[in-house]
Amino acid sequence: MGLERRVAVIGAGPSGLAAARALDRAGLAFDGYEAHTDVGGLWDIDNPRSTVYESAHLISSRTTTQFDELPMDSAADYPSHRELLRYFRAYADEFGLRERFRFGTRVTAVVPADGDDTGRSGWVVRSEPAGPASDPTAGAVERTYSHVVVANGTLAEPNVPTLPGEFAGEVLHSSAYKSADVLEGRRVLVVGGGNSGCDIAVDAVHRAASVDLSVRRGYWFVPRYLLGRPTDTLNQGRPLPARIKQAVDSRLLRLLNGDPRRFGFPEPDHRIYESHPVVNSLVLQHAGQGDLRVRADVDRCEGRTVHFADGSSDDYDLVLLATGYRLDYPFLDPRHLAWSGPGSGTAPRLFCNIVPPSGNGLFVVGMLEASGIGWQGRAEQAELVARYLAAEAAGTGGDTAARARAVRFRRRLTEPWPDLTGGYRYLGLERMSYYVNKDAYRRTVRRLAAELAPAPSGEGTA
Repeated sequence: MGLERRVAVIGAGPSGLAAARALDRAGLAFDGYEAHTDVGGLWDIDNPRSTVYESAHLISSRTTTQFDELPMDSAADYPSHRELLRYFRAYADEFGLRERFRFGTRVTAVVPADGDDTGRSGWVVRSEPAGPASDPTAGAVERTYSHVVVANGTLAEPNVPTLPGEFAGEVLHSSAYKSADVLEGRRVLVVGGGNSGCDIAVDAVHRAASVDLSVRRGYWFVPRYLLGRPTDTLNQGRPLPARIKQAVDSRLLRLLNGDPRRFGFPEPDHRIYESHPVVNSLVLQHAGQGDLRVRADVDRCEGRTVHFADGSSDDYDLVLLATGYRLDYPFLDPRHLAWSGPGSGTAPRLFCNIVPPSGNGLFVVGMLEASGIGWQGRAEQAELVARYLAAEAAGTGGDTAARARAVRFRRRLTEPWPDLTGGYRYLGLERMSYYVNKDAYRRTVRRLAAELAPAPSGEGTA
């Protein structure tokens, strides 16, 4: 008797829900695993693994972020995390996905069955109870699956640098920051000027005794609105060549924001869109009003004094590290994803950020960052996976056309891979190692998915 064709989906956040929906629509058998008690992933602030904070909102607009299948029932252009959690729960209910997940169940290991790294023998998924919804008397469980979709997100494992020297005050990573209450009346230094760092610095303006923002490099600041509309809704569907778009948008931002050096920020060391822009113009306003100071990179700490790379220094009660996150797949040996591992400075080497080059039966949905890619970009990743698995299953059942489509897709894993940069030269940072251009990426994934779809009835199989 052969291996039962059944897929494991790890994670019930946006990417896991997208994977579950695509597999269900394709008629493929699957089980979902989620350590928390419900869907939503990091957007559920009550999830112990959540890294959102009370003031968190989308940084891309609702219409460019939502799933196409279910428009978001919200009047807000940039909904809060609470609205987003309601949306994901509504999405799960709309498509009957909640009952397909084992909640309160943490995956502890995914290993090749029979020690066969090719994946032909399937994958053993080991899990154990987790959280208040679990049965404390239950033990670890092992199940074997033909394929595994990893969809546990990219923003859960904090990147925590070691501060040089010794700081006598409190050090907190932004992953543990939930509300501005912790800032009340304190001298606060936020380290890191990305979107979270700037959000928290703006929070601190209203609660802290003082707030400084330490940055290592310059950033491009994009306002949320332009001409009364969410900025990312402009010029949709008509992408300009990279160099033209960079030239036009950088001049426009200079006109709107002025020179960021006026506010104390360094000059960006990269062209716009070669690193993720900061969608926050309030931080410039507060810097201009003197509500916060922009400081250089941290050089060393002594007691409560922080010395900066430009020779200045000041005293603080709290250092809040807005230093981002690392990819984390702790249940998998990194080699199965063609990866050097966490902290290596690179991401797993996956075809279209989805499939290991060995075609070993593992897939990753959600290892994706791009300006404006939205959850629909994850849904299209999931659709590609589902169509490939459906073609493979039909081919095994004797459908020669389906088998040919699956073989053609597997062959692509060994061919030169498509360029997903759209002509942009992204910074060589770990967080940029899985960054793509949304237009180039979605165009490629949609084309690959179309090639895997069965021919419409009556059109033959040529």
